[in-house]
Amino acid sequence: MAVDLGPDLLAASKGLDDDTVELRRAIHHDPELGLQLPNTQQKILDAISGLGLDITRGRETTSVTADLDSGKPGPTILLRGDMDALPLQEDNDIPFKSQHDGRMHACGHDAHVAMLVSAAKLLAENKDSFNGKIRFMFQPGEEGFHGAKFMIEEGVLDGVDKAFAIHVFTKLPDGLITTRGGSLMASADRFEITVHGKGGHASAPHHCVDPIPAAAATVTGLHTLVSRGVDPVQAGLITVAHIDAGTTNNVIPPNAFMEGTIRTLDEETRDQLHAGLERVAQHTAQAHGCSCTSTIIPGYPVTVNHDAEAELVGELASAVVGQNHYAEMPRPLLGAEDFSYVLQHVPGAMAFLGVCTPGVDHHHAAPNHINLMQISEERLSHGVALYAAMGMHRD
Repeated sequence: MAVDLGPDLLAASKGLDDDTVELRRAIHHDPELGLQLPNTQQKILDAISGLGLDITRGRETTSVTADLDSGKPGPTILLRGDMDALPLQEDNDIPFKSQHDGRMHACGHDAHVAMLVSAAKLLAENKDSFNGKIRFMFQPGEEGFHGAKFMIEEGVLDGVDKAFAIHVFTKLPDGLITTRGGSLMASADRFEITVHGKGGHASAPHHCVDPIPAAAATVTGLHTLVSRGVDPVQAGLITVAHIDAGTTNNVIPPNAFMEGTIRTLDEETRDQLHAGLERVAQHTAQAHGCSCTSTIIPGYPVTVNHDAEAELVGELASAVVGQNHYAEMPRPLLGAEDFSYVLQHVPGAMAFLGVCTPGVDHHHAAPNHINLMQISEERLSHGVALYAAMGMHRD
């Protein structure tokens, strides 16, 4: 049955609810980490078999790229769903709880895959409703493994005209879709600093070079770097999240170690904080008679939605799920996302779908990335419908 971009599309998506939920729970029960997700890959391949898709498996990873060709000339639209879980112990008491200790779908990628598979089913039934191609990008390794880069290097963006993605978010009301043009999510870089002093007995600090006061001053200096060194209308964040120094109460250690994260919403501020961190770390150590080694490990770049595509997503969401289930996103998030690599190459946008469980105030919902994160399955059809609308729309 052919469907239009409107209530019919949402109704058709709801008709696939059983399939969407079943696949989501199967993936949730069997989470896999990183770039090698053979069981998840097989579940995807089984679910999309028979749809007439041209399927390519990743060479370096267990990715899946599947093309739906309408048989008519036109653009190629990419729809992405990430596949991997997080290294967390799940503490939810649910029938499909993770069967693997230390692994959990605590970010909602299980829902992303399930929604995208259902959208592929819907679009395959309606390929007469669009021209060109739709490319389904099932991507492993989003959680810090740069999975999108591997797929880009293997050609996932070849011939692609626009790219879209959806991410579920527990801190939004169930079924609400939101996005914005410009910076959507932050860059995320990791830093490590080791302050080197000279150890000795705590009763004779004058015979030592104590790295702990230098480390403490470094923490203060790094936080001041943001508040005093970054334009107040720009966003920047440095968090020292881990400090390690010493072994007991009466020995001054030779070294003090710290690590943390740098987040920004534009590349200029990112470069500024990188340079500032090196300067503060080195000079603070020297001021205390210590030396210092510091390293910045680059992470994902800023996720920047293209304005026209973000506006299009808003229009499609309003048309398909209703204006009462769409709101423009008021501000970016300081989380990070490797769909940023895709958006560096082709126009596109990412949107968020609220999945706060019914009966819970979304402000108090357990956030993504913790061991009690749960999602509502009642409105995953909104994500299916939006994926399908993104794929079917043509200028």
